[in-house]
Amino acid sequence: MIAKNSLNNQLPNEIKSTFKELNMLKHLRIAGITKSFGFSCAYIFQLIFCMIFENKNWFRMLESKKATDIPAKDTVYRFLNQSTFNWRRFLLSLVASVIGKVSKLTRHDRPKVLILDDSSYDRKCQLKLSLFATATRKATGWRF
Repeated sequence: MIAKNSLNNQLPNEIKSTFKELNMLKHLRIAGITKSFGFSCAYIFQLIFCMIFENKNWFRMLESKKATDIPAKDTVYRFLNQSTFNWRRFLLSLVASVIGKVSKLTRHDRPKVLILDDSSYDRKCQLKLSLFATATRKATGWRF
């Protein structure tokens, strides 16, 4: 996971390049998501973001050997539920930036579609959703 002392060197290469290309931390600042003390917003956001893709949960992280390097559960909950943080503005700014980058790749007369696919991660919970009735998982080759 991410060590507190050198935050940017601890990110996986795929996530580091994504954060750099999309200027994620700049969009956090634009939305007013900043802190004055303790763990920085960038550190907490990157930690949560990495946990999603590493298929880990907060409880297991707090039980692990690296529990001293990560913020407490209350810190993360306060970060996510802070009323002064404008998460909608963050998402709007981020999406506008992504659409601007994608629109440069296509001609103006063609319809533009952005499809995000997480097929490298096998999740059985999608079987319960009616919209996934005839989808095929590319990761396992399994059709449902």
